[in-house]
Amino acid sequence: MDYTKLFRRKSIALIQRDAALGYSDHGDAAPEGGGLRRALGVVDLTALGIAAIIGASIFSMIGTASYNGGPAVVFLFMFTAVACAFSALCYAQFASAIPIAGSAYTYAYASFGELIAWIIGWDLLIEYAIGNIAVAISWSDYFTSLLEGIKLPALGLKDGIIIPSYLTMDFLTASRAFSGMEAAAAEQISSLLAQGNTLETISRVTEIKRTTVDAYAAWANAPRVGGFPIICDLPALVIVVLITALVFIGIRESKRVSNVMVALKLATILLVIILGAFYVRLENWSPFAPNGVSGVLKGVAAVFFAYIGFDALSTTAEECKNPQRDLPRAMMFSLVLCTFLYILIALVLTGMVSYEQLQVGDPLAYVFGAEGANIPWVAGVIAVSAVIALATVLLVFQLGQPRIWMAMSRDGLLPPIFSSIHPRFRTPWFSTLVTGFFVAVPALFMNLTEVTDLAVIGTLFAFVLVCGGVLVLDRKSEQEGQAKGRFRVPYINSRYVVPALIVVVIGSLLYFNPNALSDLFRTVDPADSTIAGWDYVKHKIPLYGYIVLVAVMAYNCVRYRLSLIPVLGLLSCAYLMTELGITNWTRFLIWLGVGLIVYLLYGYRHSKLGKRVDETNGEELKH
Repeated sequence: MDYTKLFRRKSIALIQRDAALGYSDHGDAAPEGGGLRRALGVVDLTALGIAAIIGASIFSMIGTASYNGGPAVVFLFMFTAVACAFSALCYAQFASAIPIAGSAYTYAYASFGELIAWIIGWDLLIEYAIGNIAVAISWSDYFTSLLEGIKLPALGLKDGIIIPSYLTMDFLTASRAFSGMEAAAAEQISSLLAQGNTLETISRVTEIKRTTVDAYAAWANAPRVGGFPIICDLPALVIVVLITALVFIGIRESKRVSNVMVALKLATILLVIILGAFYVRLENWSPFAPNGVSGVLKGVAAVFFAYIGFDALSTTAEECKNPQRDLPRAMMFSLVLCTFLYILIALVLTGMVSYEQLQVGDPLAYVFGAEGANIPWVAGVIAVSAVIALATVLLVFQLGQPRIWMAMSRDGLLPPIFSSIHPRFRTPWFSTLVTGFFVAVPALFMNLTEVTDLAVIGTLFAFVLVCGGVLVLDRKSEQEGQAKGRFRVPYINSRYVVPALIVVVIGSLLYFNPNALSDLFRTVDPADSTIAGWDYVKHKIPLYGYIVLVAVMAYNCVRYRLSLIPVLGLLSCAYLMTELGITNWTRFLIWLGVGLIVYLLYGYRHSKLGKRVDETNGEELKH
């Protein structure tokens, strides 16, 4: 193996030429079925961005984040939004210069080379798949609750529409809850069920959590095949199948549905903000940061999960009417609007009730219940809106992943069928079906807690590489005279700013926490002395790596006068990655390791760029 070929780079000119000619081995044939249909304008793209960003976080995760951080959670939204804004500007520059489907994968191919492009492409697969699974599971929870709230005694539905718990819960949750349940609790639940009590009644009259009651009922009542209980999340499967079918049919149909649903959920959010503002009590905002900085940062995974959707816009580049103009605008419009709404919602929630009451699964509905404003009809509106909101997130993510697979297949790194375009619908039909399968099946059985953080770390990794890619591409464009897009990240010399910022940050840390340096080298957990040595230090490895990265970037800023915005985007996103823990890092690295094996066994041998380089003795890379 020639290891120098691992970093062969595809020039912007070559990427654009291949896009125009059809991506065959020699650039002389159109893709099967013709190209993708260009149907998206700036309004459609902005709506897709809002659809992806406003989802599970604003309807559920914001509650836990507010509980941990108090009203000061608004600062976390601001910090995350700024980090995303830096990345969004870098995405916008790439989207303008390379208006081709593929997102960060294509951008990395142009800046870092083939191996890094494969790594980021493989990373994006897990990001979108895991993100979709998480959204499908959340949608199922909201949909099930909505059905239970439809109580029509005249039609015999006095307890609502009840789907058996073994068809609305993943196997892992049911198994863990049942195996960990005490015998007395299991006997109590069994007795109450036998007396005709509903699951909701049991959770209300006992101290047993509703989720535990549901898990017991699922395990105890599930049909069995050979003694094995059949437990699955059927609503999650159904919504994935429906959304996949919509995406398969076409981009015009998808955008129409998305635009309608986005309008409905924006109307609901504005209702919550305007109506809730009349019930805000200023004393609930004191103390503003009850758990300090650490409390605010506890919600980083949940809050960042809200923002990962805007990068999906870059995967629709070949379906935009004017991608070089509209993609950068839509990314920034959606990011700014959604951040503004998130901050207002957080302030309203923490103002209506104490932050200590917000660790609930449906915080927006909760604050309009008996503990807050006591306006029951609003809770019903919010429940319907949550179901709609999560469906739009799933729609955008299901649009994104097939187009990344399509781009990788066009370059030969995946089998050719992944880039096959349907002759009638003009969508990547096979990639869409595979995406649906790899989301629908795990959504039947996986647990929401297991998947969210993995999606976040994958997204942050993509953002880091995109920001780094702008720095690399700017230098190579100047050296090689490559064409530049209409939009460019504003250049600000980082030579003095970055070192100064590092000094300010270190000084602030030491001012507010004089023991910050000693804590960095501590080998015993101050909260639990039994956790010491490697068991404690291993959790600091991401932070140690980040410190090295900061030092390297500071040196390069001084030496090469790098552009400030990409540097800040890289450093801020890399820091957020350190907050996700060693367990998520381990899982993430294992996934990348599997991807490297796949690349060496297939991608390296079938790379179209590699074949072109071999046939032209390297001349292909010069054009």
